Amino acid sequence: MILEIADFRVVADRADEFPAAVEQGLQHVAATPGFHNARLTRSIETPTRFVLLIEWEDVEAHVVNFRESENFGKWRAVVGPFFDGAPHVEHAEITVSR
Repeated sequence: MILEIADFRVVADRADEFPAAVEQGLQHVAATPGFHNARLTRSIETPTRFVLLIEWEDVEAHVVNFRESENFGKWRAVVGPFFDGAPHVEHAEITVSR
């Protein structure tokens, strides 16, 4: 299991709408083989910053199964208009979970 960490900056006047767009877009992410779960966080100090955490079976599930599929285009069509710059995305191994 790996964790995708996607750090988004969104346009300030659309920040309150972003969670609903992510929820709508996650239907396309969740339809991808290897997807396990997702959760979105919003910074208290910087309310235009959101971090999306997605658990995938492995890196390939994210970069091949999702990023190379129609689902990725559908996801970006829903959430992309909110971005204020390119998101920063990286992968991490889950080493401790409770």
